[in-house]
Amino acid sequence: MSDKFSGVEGFPRASLLSGPTPIERLERLSTQLGIDLSIKRDDLTGLGFGGNKVRQLEFYFGAALEKGADTVLITGAVQSNYARTAATAAAKLGLGAVIQMENRVHGMDEAYNTSGNVLLSRMLGAEFMHYPEGEDEAGADLALRRRAEELSSEGRTPYVIPLGLNNPPLGALGYMKAAEEILQQDDGFDCMVVASGSGLTHFGLLAGLRALGCKTPVHGICVRRNSAAQAQRLATVGAHLDALLDCDPITDASDILTWDGALEPGYGHIGPPARAAIMMMARQEGLFLDPVYTGKSFAGVPGLVKEGTIKPGERVLFIHTGGQPALFAYQSELEM
Repeated sequence: MSDKFSGVEGFPRASLLSGPTPIERLERLSTQLGIDLSIKRDDLTGLGFGGNKVRQLEFYFGAALEKGADTVLITGAVQSNYARTAATAAAKLGLGAVIQMENRVHGMDEAYNTSGNVLLSRMLGAEFMHYPEGEDEAGADLALRRRAEELSSEGRTPYVIPLGLNNPPLGALGYMKAAEEILQQDDGFDCMVVASGSGLTHFGLLAGLRALGCKTPVHGICVRRNSAAQAQRLATVGAHLDALLDCDPITDASDILTWDGALEPGYGHIGPPARAAIMMMARQEGLFLDPVYTGKSFAGVPGLVKEGTIKPGERVLFIHTGGQPALFAYQSELEM
């Protein structure tokens, strides 16, 4: 194991993941798309409806527990899978949870604000607060830290899970470990496809593969910002990850691959490619994707095939990052 990868083991980690998630071949979609398509079932990570955030949160909660925290604070969109999973982890570990809901997605109906992840987080006993902006990560983090200061003055020990780009990317370590898991299961894929939002899952997977000597391309499908802006964000995440691990650069610029063909009409809204991808996966394979992340990221598979980036017959691994509870908040947009 390389020094770049072994450094991951030095960070505290809470045990939240139920075990390695399976890789399954998608028989019908492989035939339909003319490729050899498999899916990494990270919707089955086990905790609170699963999803990719369980892997990230193992490291944030590891740090929180090491500091003796009794409350975690996190910020995200109203239907944030990250916030729901954090509240679930907090409940499992006996900690309090504060969720800050950002106004990122406009024009939604009442179900969006009350169903899906919101309902689950309320069932978990999370405290809610609101932030009026949707594109102000630094401001959202500052609001959380102010609430953390209030909790400290009350004798609590809070831990903030930050969103902003200029924070140590602890969550990326979870997907460096996922890369190791994938290679142990199957090291013969020609490329991998994953959602790219905050960048920690995408870049963590990429960095883990490269640190382990694997050159497989990783296509990050943009769910929040366009391809150029996302590539710039990923480069910054990479620089911060190198600093966190105190190592030479793990990747170079040519490793960062982004595609934004399913991004419109923007974060949290369903465009035609994402809707078609959700229905394709449901009707061909009996699996559900969410409207915010996995619907758009799976749309990247036929999109990249159509463009010729993914060649006929290639072995492709799609990372299913979970998020199905959000489906119930989008009923009006998904009804036929």
